Amino acid sequence: MSAPTPPEAAPEATDSPDATPRRADVRGLSRRGLLGLAAGVGAAGLALGAGAGSAAGVAVGRARAADAGASVHPFYGMHQSGITTPVQDHLHFASFDMMPRTTREDLIELLQDWSYAASRICEGLDVSATGATGGSPAAPPDDTGEAVGLPANGLTVTFGFGPTLFTAADGTDRYGIAARRPAALQSLPNFLGDDLDAEHSGGDLFIQACADDPQVAVHAIRNLSRIAFGRAKLRWSQLGFGKTSKTTAAQATPRNLFGFKDGTANILADDTAALDQHVWVDGADDQAWMAGGSYLVARKIAMLIETWDRVRLSEQERITGRDKAQGAPLSGGSEQTAPDFAAAGPGGHPAIDTRSHVHLAHPDANSGIRILRRGYNYVDGNTALGRLDAGLFFLAYQRSPEQFVTLQRSLSTDLMAEYVRHIGSGIWAVPPGAEPGSYVGAGLFA
Repeated sequence: MSAPTPPEAAPEATDSPDATPRRADVRGLSRRGLLGLAAGVGAAGLALGAGAGSAAGVAVGRARAADAGASVHPFYGMHQSGITTPVQDHLHFASFDMMPRTTREDLIELLQDWSYAASRICEGLDVSATGATGGSPAAPPDDTGEAVGLPANGLTVTFGFGPTLFTAADGTDRYGIAARRPAALQSLPNFLGDDLDAEHSGGDLFIQACADDPQVAVHAIRNLSRIAFGRAKLRWSQLGFGKTSKTTAAQATPRNLFGFKDGTANILADDTAALDQHVWVDGADDQAWMAGGSYLVARKIAMLIETWDRVRLSEQERITGRDKAQGAPLSGGSEQTAPDFAAAGPGGHPAIDTRSHVHLAHPDANSGIRILRRGYNYVDGNTALGRLDAGLFFLAYQRSPEQFVTLQRSLSTDLMAEYVRHIGSGIWAVPPGAEPGSYVGAGLFA
C-alpha cells in the first residue's frame, strides 16, 4: 500500500471554473482513503447500481472530437464546475448515505479525500500519485485504471449536501451542523403525479460526474466510491447520455427522448446577471457558507415512450407548444423567438395551448422564475412488460428550491403529464467551489 502523497505547492486560486487549469495536488489521500481504495471493491461494484443496465454504452458511443477529449475544467474556483460548465455528453450521478457511527471528523476527512481525488481526475490524472500501476504488486492499485490513456474529456465533479446530512431522519444532529443547515434546504413537498421510489430518492451526499466520454464519468464515481469505503455507502446512482440542455450559445439545443428540442431558453454561462439572480446563492440569503453555491433538484422522470410514439405529430406539438422540426413556438418564428401566448391559431383558439408544457413552464407564467437545467436522457433496459425503461434524468440548479417548487406546481395541469411519471427525487445544497489547498464544503465546518 502506498503512503500518502507529499503536499505540493498550492496553485493560484481562480474565480472562474473555466480558467486555465493548474495542477491541484495540494495534499495526499488520508489513511482512511487509502484503506478504502484497498478494501472498497464492493463499494466500487455498487457504484454501477441503478442505471447499470445502460453501462454497455460505456464501451461505445464516446465523443470523438479531439478538442472535447483534451478539454480540462479545473476543480478549484469560486463556483463548483459542472453547473455552468458547457454540458458534456455523459453523466454518472451517485447519491450516498453516511455510515452509522461516523463522526464529524470522518465527514470532514471524506470531503477532503474526495476533493483531492476529484482535483486530480478532472485533470486526466489517476486519483493519487501512485495511481493504477505505480504501487506495490502485493496490494490493490490506488486507481482502478480503466481511464488510463484517456484524456480528461471535459470531466467535472460536483458535490452537494442533502437535508439528512444536517438532521438525520430520527432528528439527531450527527455531525454538529444542524444549526448551519440552510432554511431553504427542506425535503420537497409532494407533487401531483409523483410515484416516487425511495430506492431512487434522497441521500446525505451526492456526486455528479459529467464528461464527454462515458468511461471517464464512470471511472470518477467508481473511484470516489472506493475512497468512501467505511465512511459513506452508495444509496443509488444513475447513468445518463445525450444531454437535454445547453449552457453556452455555441452548443446546439439537444433533443429529449420524445424527439423535441429541450432547454431552448436555458440560462447560459455568459449571462452573469441571470446567474446571479436565479442560480447563485447570495450570502444574505441565509447561511454565509453557502454564498456562491446553489441548490440542486434531481428528478428521475420515466417517459411512456411507446404511448408517446403512437400520438399524432400535431398532438405532440400541441402538448409541447413547439414545432418538432425546428423547436419554434407554435405562435411562429424560429427556435429562439419568444412565444406569443396571445397569438391566435386555427379557429381562433390560442396558437400555444394554455396547458402546453411551454406555456406552463415559461417565466411569464411564473413571476419571472428561471432555473438552470443540466438534464440527461437515460435508458435502463426494459421493464417487466418489455417496454423501454427510459426517460429524463432532470437536474436543475437554482438559487432557492422554491423556484423549482413553484414551477412544478405550475405544471400540475401540463398536457405532457399523461406521458411521464416522476419516480425519483432529491434535493441538495451545493456549496461554492473550493479554494486550492482546501476542500468542498470547508466553510460549513469553519
